[in-house]
Amino acid sequence: MTLQGKGFMIWMIPRAEGGNAEAIASAAKSAGLSHVLIKIADGPYAFNVDKTTKVDLIPPVARALKAKGIQVWGWHYVYGNNPVGEAQIAIKRVKELGIEGYVIDAEAEYKESGKDVAAKKYMAELRSGLPNLPIALCSYRFPTLHPQLPWKIFLEKCDINMPQVYWQSAHNPGAQLTRTVKEFQAMTPYRPIIPTGPVYKVGDWQPTPKDVIEFMDTARSLNLTAANYFEWYYGRVIMRPVWDAIASYNWNPNPVQVDYPTRYINSLNTRDLNTILQIYRSDCVHITPDKTLQGTAAIRTWYTNLLNQRLPNAKFELTGFTGSDNIRHFTWRASSSAGRVDNGQDTFGIINNTVAYHFSYFKIQK
Repeated sequence: MTLQGKGFMIWMIPRAEGGNAEAIASAAKSAGLSHVLIKIADGPYAFNVDKTTKVDLIPPVARALKAKGIQVWGWHYVYGNNPVGEAQIAIKRVKELGIEGYVIDAEAEYKESGKDVAAKKYMAELRSGLPNLPIALCSYRFPTLHPQLPWKIFLEKCDINMPQVYWQSAHNPGAQLTRTVKEFQAMTPYRPIIPTGPVYKVGDWQPTPKDVIEFMDTARSLNLTAANYFEWYYGRVIMRPVWDAIASYNWNPNPVQVDYPTRYINSLNTRDLNTILQIYRSDCVHITPDKTLQGTAAIRTWYTNLLNQRLPNAKFELTGFTGSDNIRHFTWRASSSAGRVDNGQDTFGIINNTVAYHFSYFKIQK
């Protein structure tokens, strides 16, 4: 499930419209939000449960949001001290709440020595209990500044990357988002990016309405499908002009253009070699997991083998893409009677409206 458009994170439900479920849903609808992400757990414990009455505050909010066509995801701050317990409470909360996606908030604690082991235990337990649910990682913006975090272990079992592009103490969200995307594109595995921007105040600093508009403009220019903000209370109570700027922003002002990744996946689903090859230059170089190919004859032979022998009758699905001008990075998956691909990652280099360079990475699982 790919999120589209604008989303907001809720930390503490009582601070969101006083905890009134219908008021939360109405505000979200009026702001044109497509999704709301609610904190469901902290460490190995459930969150947004009244400590006195033990009443779970999330179900009425989730019902009210869904009734207005707004997706409900849950987010969870994890520490890595009890990884199996954290995974188990996540599984329990997701199932009992009926939410549509789950977000891992892993930060400083997961930069400590030895936390890669905890990450493996957590992700293994999590995926065993939620094999088909969309899962996202929400952590730091610039991975090069946080090499201690076990990025690969988390992202290998995630579907989406939601980096916290918090331009705190500055007002250059476009540049920071662009850098964030480029740094993650240089990593393996790459996952579709849905950035999370800041709506909070620190000292004398806070984002401006101009900032959040630039953030969303940049996200759309990078072909990102959605953007989130942290956090609801600050936007609604402390920074209302920022909330209003986000609410009035039209995420899709123009019809969506069919871009190269979409054309490519659509052509694979036709299984027509001539349609597939139309996207390439005659001298295109295609680097595959098996070999490097050049020219349409060699590329035609490779696709003939792929579609008839390795992935017969496959159904291909685009899961995300970024890039503009002459570069596109995209991810995909496929299923067939002979195997499946869960981790397709490709890059197109484009010259004169045709693909001159194509790098493919994927692994077929039986």
